[in-house]
Amino acid sequence: MRRSVLIRFLGLALAVALGAVIATAVIATYSTSEKLQGEIDANTGQLQVDGQIYGELSKYASDHPTWSGVDKLVHDLAGKLGRRIAVTEPDGTVIADSSRMLGAGPELPSVPAATIDARNDGTLKFAGALSLSAVRKTTVLGRADVITSAGIGSPYPVWGLTEQEWHEREKLAQKAIDCFRAQGITASIANGGDAAPQVLIESGKLANGVSQMQVSKPGVTGSDRCMPPGLNAPSAKAKIVNDDELRRATACLDAAGEKYTIADYDGLKAAEPKTKGAVSDAFATCTTQARSEALTPYVAPPAKLYLGAKSAFNVFSGEGMLRTAATALGVLLIAALVMIFAGRRLVRPIVALTGAAQRMRNGDHAARVPVTGRDEVARLGNAFNEMAEAIQRHDFQRKAMVSDVAHELRTPLANIKGYLVASEDGVVPLDGELVTSLLEETELLEHLVADLQDLALADAGMLRLHPAPRDLTELAQQVVLAHQPAADTAGVALTADVQGAATASVDSARIRQALGNLVSNAIRFTPPGGNVVVGVRRVDDGYNLTVTDNGTGIADEHLPHLFDRFYRAEQSRSRSTGGSGLGLAITKHLAEAHGGRITVTSRLGSGSTFTIWLPRQAARTPTPSGIR
Repeated sequence: MRRSVLIRFLGLALAVALGAVIATAVIATYSTSEKLQGEIDANTGQLQVDGQIYGELSKYASDHPTWSGVDKLVHDLAGKLGRRIAVTEPDGTVIADSSRMLGAGPELPSVPAATIDARNDGTLKFAGALSLSAVRKTTVLGRADVITSAGIGSPYPVWGLTEQEWHEREKLAQKAIDCFRAQGITASIANGGDAAPQVLIESGKLANGVSQMQVSKPGVTGSDRCMPPGLNAPSAKAKIVNDDELRRATACLDAAGEKYTIADYDGLKAAEPKTKGAVSDAFATCTTQARSEALTPYVAPPAKLYLGAKSAFNVFSGEGMLRTAATALGVLLIAALVMIFAGRRLVRPIVALTGAAQRMRNGDHAARVPVTGRDEVARLGNAFNEMAEAIQRHDFQRKAMVSDVAHELRTPLANIKGYLVASEDGVVPLDGELVTSLLEETELLEHLVADLQDLALADAGMLRLHPAPRDLTELAQQVVLAHQPAADTAGVALTADVQGAATASVDSARIRQALGNLVSNAIRFTPPGGNVVVGVRRVDDGYNLTVTDNGTGIADEHLPHLFDRFYRAEQSRSRSTGGSGLGLAITKHLAEAHGGRITVTSRLGSGSTFTIWLPRQAARTPTPSGIR
């Protein structure tokens, strides 16, 4: 699997960041733990105190439509409990602050202890009875040895009860007690803090003799005759809020397409899902929003509760300074070690690349770098080695080409110089035969120079083409006619195998040159009595121009090098076969300049077939910089 340098650096950065985070967490945890432990030791009842403050202020919010007048409660609680208390609006405006003197006070903590919202805190329930635990101890007439069991229909919150309503319920509860006692049933009145007066009746005794009591309500055996209807009825205020809540909830549920039923709990109604337990998000949103909107005119708006003064731990002060400095040095040391280790592994191949590049600059084209892995640096090393291999190969080819060019030029120049010196010395008369021989040598030189110029233009991307629609069949026949005398002299039958017009956009002169090189080679390597056929065939995506002979053929080991410059299948460099060794290389460049290609198939002793494939449309028109 390839490992990316980018991923390695990312992992390195994450490792350093992780170390820093862990170190920071250690400092913060250790120091904060010490500070919190000190606060807890100083006041072990802090949580209970804070809970009591929250409860008192929540009750105030549920009993008053605004926070006006809460200052007295805040100062009383602060004086009683010894705790700084501040209540602010959601935007931070101070409503009441026990520490504020003449309009100023200590800075508040950065985070509030709680948010007081009587509309949504769940302490006020208008759509059903208050659910208690299955079994609990309740103070009954000052006793704590009576067990009550409660469930649905347990004591209802006293929210909204006026003083007159409270006294009326006490009278109704006493009336029920008298009724139960007249029937011989043990009964008593429970005043459980936030609960209105309730009637408890004995349901049995435990093994230890303690009476087990339960709340009397309609439906409990023996209760129907003694329980007054108004004892568990909601307050008039709660009924008004409940009706508004139900109206808002049902309107929202109807608009949302939610199915519901209306349930009645001791005079208060609530919308419940038609399928028990299937409370959707839309259903919960409608009922919650309805309750909040119905309560808004009757309870105080939401407020934030702050307890205590602002406290911040400064790691750069006092005792924390040494700990912070030691941790920072540790993180830096770890980061430095990791960077050194990873950096050395990364820099090592780069240093090797630099050294190899410098050796190549000094002429050592055999310089290579060792490569391990498969990441970006490894790919860079492979690319460098491939580049060095190509440079070394091209340098070898350049040297071989210079040697070949020198060899090719030396022979005709030596012949010309020899004849001219002999003629000057009077050894050979300067007659027509000598002039003809000198002209042949000059033509050979001219042909060689022209071939070298074509190759130079191709290498430089300056081999210009002038494409135009031409019939390839006609071009093939022209090449056959041009080489017919040479074929007759060599005793070779040269023919054209064409089938109708084959129009393509080509440079006709360059295509004749390419075909001429192939035909000339085929005649040269075909013995007397042999055949050379020039063919034109249409294929799906273009045309195939073929030159086929039944001559000596080419061995397999020579096929990959046929289109190299100055390469000859016969290594003796005998001039009996003629040629400069550049024809096939030029033909390859000409085919590629047209957007085509050249291939060869051959079998030793059975002849060869050279195929030039050309597209129907010419390559793009060359710019002044030529075709590459």
